[in-house]
Amino acid sequence: METGLEGKPIYYGAGAGVGMIVVAFLVGHFLFFDKMSKDIEKQGRRLAELQEKIAAGRAAERNLPQFKDEVRRLELELDKLLQILPSERRTDNLLRRVRSLAEQGDFDLLRFDPGEPASVSEFYNEWAISIRLEGTYHNLALFFDRIKRFSRIINIENLQVTPIKKSGTNHTIGASFIAKTFLAVETTSEDEEEF
Repeated sequence: METGLEGKPIYYGAGAGVGMIVVAFLVGHFLFFDKMSKDIEKQGRRLAELQEKIAAGRAAERNLPQFKDEVRRLELELDKLLQILPSERRTDNLLRRVRSLAEQGDFDLLRFDPGEPASVSEFYNEWAISIRLEGTYHNLALFFDRIKRFSRIINIENLQVTPIKKSGTNHTIGASFIAKTFLAVETTSEDEEEF
């Protein structure tokens, strides 16, 4: 029988060598291969997530023309709504329109006194305008009818009608009232970022 070092049979040396190889393999497996296997699984999951995102992006890209049409439609609707509930006072425009109505109705516009907007909601403010006119009862009804046709919302409050006796004019009544309109509260960029 062959003997190796220190008088031991050779298969002891071979067994020790095989044992060291097995131990080295197991250590290598647990230190490197197992870690690599977990990394491969992790990267595989990440790849699957990215592929789902890519598929969702491609689906969104196919729907992009529809989204653009929807955005255009919503912008037109917003423009219409801003006519009804503007975010700015536009005092000069409103005064010009009320003056025009007063002239058409044969009124004398005696007072147009816009107040400061008052906050009543997180979405809109009320804006009261004190108005005084002189004219006829029939023309006052026409004036209010034309006001209601404005694209902007205007409510008439605190209407007081008094008779007047002026010589030289056909004006028979004086009317004072509050024309209350509304202003949209503009959102700040911080509010938009929350969504």
